[in-house]
Amino acid sequence: MEAAGQRRKWEYCAIALCFSLLLGYGQQTSAQIRYSVPEEVNEGFTLGNIAKDLGLEVSSLVERQFRIVSGSKDELFRINLENGVLFVHKKIDRESLCITGGICMVNLKIVVDNPLEIHYVEVEIVDINDHSPVFPEKEQSLRINENTLPGADYQLQAARDPDFGTNSVRFYKLSHSDHFEIKVRESDEDKLPFLVLKKPIDREVTTTYKLLLTAVDGGTPPRSGILNITVTVLDINDNRPAFSRETYSASLPENSITGTIVIQVNATDMDEGPNSDIEYSFAALHGKVHDVFELDQITGEIRVKGEVDFEDADVYKLDIRASDKGYPPMSANCRVIIKIIDLNDNKPEIEITSLSKNLPEDSKPGTVISLISVSDKDAGINGKVICQLNKNVPFELKPSFKDNMYSLVTNNRLDRETNSQYEITITASDLGQPPLTASTTLSVQVFDVNDNAPEFLMNPLELYLMENNAAGSSIISVSASDRDTAENAVISYNIVRGNGTQSDMSSFLNINSETGVISALKSFDFETIKKFQFYVLATDSGSPSLSSNVTVNVFILDQNDNVPVILYPVSANGSAEGVEEIPRNVNAGHLVTKVRAYDADIGYNGWLLFSLQEVSDHSLFGLDRYTGQIRTLRSFTETDEAQHKLVILVKDNGNVSLSATATVIVKVVEPKEAFAASDVTNAVKDEEENNVTFYLIITLGSVSVLFIISIIVLIVMQCSKSSDYSSKYLQDVNYDGTLCHSIQYRSGDKRYMLVGPRMSVGSTLAPGSNRNTLVIPDRRRRDSGETVSV
Repeated sequence: MEAAGQRRKWEYCAIALCFSLLLGYGQQTSAQIRYSVPEEVNEGFTLGNIAKDLGLEVSSLVERQFRIVSGSKDELFRINLENGVLFVHKKIDRESLCITGGICMVNLKIVVDNPLEIHYVEVEIVDINDHSPVFPEKEQSLRINENTLPGADYQLQAARDPDFGTNSVRFYKLSHSDHFEIKVRESDEDKLPFLVLKKPIDREVTTTYKLLLTAVDGGTPPRSGILNITVTVLDINDNRPAFSRETYSASLPENSITGTIVIQVNATDMDEGPNSDIEYSFAALHGKVHDVFELDQITGEIRVKGEVDFEDADVYKLDIRASDKGYPPMSANCRVIIKIIDLNDNKPEIEITSLSKNLPEDSKPGTVISLISVSDKDAGINGKVICQLNKNVPFELKPSFKDNMYSLVTNNRLDRETNSQYEITITASDLGQPPLTASTTLSVQVFDVNDNAPEFLMNPLELYLMENNAAGSSIISVSASDRDTAENAVISYNIVRGNGTQSDMSSFLNINSETGVISALKSFDFETIKKFQFYVLATDSGSPSLSSNVTVNVFILDQNDNVPVILYPVSANGSAEGVEEIPRNVNAGHLVTKVRAYDADIGYNGWLLFSLQEVSDHSLFGLDRYTGQIRTLRSFTETDEAQHKLVILVKDNGNVSLSATATVIVKVVEPKEAFAASDVTNAVKDEEENNVTFYLIITLGSVSVLFIISIIVLIVMQCSKSSDYSSKYLQDVNYDGTLCHSIQYRSGDKRYMLVGPRMSVGSTLAPGSNRNTLVIPDRRRRDSGETVSV
């Protein structure tokens, strides 16, 4: 015996050590959070900031799908994803939630994704004193023989209070009486009141006693319930039945068939005759007891009446009363405790808490794709469950720190080209005899990763676009292909915006992100810009997305959209009209004047031809159709008029030619008048030169000082601009000589410079064309966005 005791002691120590190790491991794996909340609180009552307690960022709760995945069926609690607060969603009735009493706990399972985590939270429902003690019946009648000795007690109805702990029934008190008092006998968790006779009673003095029994709970403030007791004093029958035991115990397997005898109670009475005949009855029935058991009034046998289910209740407590048939009858009570034995009659239940149905093929081993919880309503070994997967799948189940919780993870590399879909069968078996099993199948798709960027067939692309295109119309369509599939192959197009410089035209373009059709938001002018370049970016819809770009070179083609501009003659009011004076004695071939014109177009569109549209005397003047020179065809005679009007038509060579006219008034004067006019002009010029010399001397000093400042400002302006317009246009017209003589004038909002005869012009300039006129930007109007020529 001593050796056995020593061995048992060592076994207990080993069990305690294992339990300590397991407890320590569980604490390292996950710290369980516990809250408490009183029942019957209003909806929205805050239990605590669960996100903060779990160490989660509140800003990531929505993205990580922070949620409660299990708990009570009525969804008593919810989480506010804006601040991470756990609050009451519905009013909680502890008595309906925890029928069996004791500490009432609600277990919550909380899951967050990306990465996947699971947390367990226990919420204790704290009882409040919201129920008053209630007696099964409002009145109870007792019959007591007048020869009953003091000290006799009679069991009264016990008040029931659904509240727990201190809020349940604490004591009973009896209304004032000289003959009776109340005593309480505790049996298990119940307090059974007994009416005790303090002094003898005499039926001839008093036949009936009206008493009031009050049951008071321990709440604050306390609640109470009352029972009206009527005591009738009878004669003779002075022996009560007596049970062989005060408490009977029995065990009953669940699912026992109807009629099964559970236990038999036995009571005896020392009286004789009818006073010793005993009849059994239930003293008080609670809950489903009346539906499950029945009592034989004669034999005292308790039999199964209805369904016995361990999952509904694991213990039943019955109060049995034995009453004799004396007059008045006497009774006694006993308690029967029936413990229900669990059988393996429930299959395991598999719950898929979270499932990632699609996996990228580059998922690493150990990637969690699902959380699985297994439960079994049975108890003990019948509720112990073992899970396993089907073979030949690259997955495995990893148990959690909490029983019957598993993580489904990858245990090998996935290859979509080998297998794009897996059917995973999870089988759960309990350890009962015989074992019961349940299974479920998960379907997991393996998809490709985005590893191919969009590709353009040609790069760069060249676009020849006629000027004056319609604003908003499409000009070109780009297309790229992607070797990926599904979303990874869906391509969107965007124009790469530039830095906002003048050469950047991307802001005037728009692209359909789905079709790649590019439209121009403005009409382009060849005279303003001749070519430009932009980039189109093709981006797929993968994550992360891949992209590539293509260069589009746009060349603007010229149209005949500019009317020739008369440069000379030009009057003071800006009209193309001038007056020329020539001596009458000039010979044939004398150069009267030269009509100069300019066309902003190029090529045939800018090639100008001159013709006489109107002339007073065709025999006197001739016009060179290419140069615009007006010469005399013969000498003047005495009969010729002194004034002649010539209307010259200037026309370009476009498909639809554009034209302008100039008027030259030729006045024929005598030679002396011509020389006089020349002398007057020279005198005026001499006087003006003297005045100018004086002013030049005054301003020479100022100009010298301002020169350096002008140079500095010019350098700053040149550094801030992308190109020099004047040099650009000089290169375009291809002048190779020296500007020795020029005429500057303004027409409308443009200024022009006409190169004189002493300018050397390249061989590419055709006689009579507009290429002897320079058009350069007017820097005074650059800020307004207009192009002004000088």
